[in-house]
Amino acid sequence: MAGKLYLCATPIGNLEDITYRVVRTLKEVDIIGAEDTRNSIKLLNHFDIKTPMTSYHEFNKYDKAKVLVQEMLDGKNVALITDAGTPGISDPGEELVRQCYEAGVEVTSLPGAAACITALTMSGQKTRRFCFEAFLPKDKKEKSRVLESLKEETRTIIIYEAPHRLLKTLKELMDVLGDRPLTVCRELTKKYEEAFQTTFSELIEKYSNTDIKGEFVLVIAGKPEEELIEEKRRQWEKMSVQEHVEYYVNQGRDKKEAMKLAAKDRGVSKRDIYNECNR
Repeated sequence: MAGKLYLCATPIGNLEDITYRVVRTLKEVDIIGAEDTRNSIKLLNHFDIKTPMTSYHEFNKYDKAKVLVQEMLDGKNVALITDAGTPGISDPGEELVRQCYEAGVEVTSLPGAAACITALTMSGQKTRRFCFEAFLPKDKKEKSRVLESLKEETRTIIIYEAPHRLLKTLKELMDVLGDRPLTVCRELTKKYEEAFQTTFSELIEKYSNTDIKGEFVLVIAGKPEEELIEEKRRQWEKMSVQEHVEYYVNQGRDKKEAMKLAAKDRGVSKRDIYNECNR
């Protein structure tokens, strides 16, 4: 009988945030895959967990996943932990999960701490819809594409950043997104946890010529829907009403529907469009 993969969430700072279920599971499985065994041994020692560990990280994730999957196919149970938080969220765990499904190995996730959700819930920003970008890409072209895709994003945006790159990232975000409101969450669940609402420009001023410390989660307000609608409306107004209606007619719409769509785009009544077209 095949074993099982347990994705075990570990604390992002405060050790009391681990669950009873995770501690029990880490003691009961046959192997623990850890992103950094030197870091994770401190956690295991704190909770008196003696289970053997093996390294599973970004640079060995493809080959090591095959090894761990084979262990599970041979009947062993494997737990996966990351340096902090929930495995599979912005870390190599997703590759092991993918290979488990391909091999028919059962996967389960033991809920617990996740910096992105912790920050979102305490941010005061809108929480119903959000997108998680983790760390922005290091490659300039890829980063540029990601930032451009966020320009019209109306959902709340969550981004991770390290202290030594924070100022550069803030300036890049403001250049593309404008001076948005955001909530800064720093050192979550730790002794010097901090969370405050600000704007990009205020934050850049605050941290210029300052020794920045701690891991950051930026919870950024999405672009207001009203602003997006108004921008689109202004774009339509660059063409005449007749050209606007013709645009939809050329797409195969009948004239009545084309006028209805043009009216909606411009935020006016269908009668206004009709009158303009029949002058």
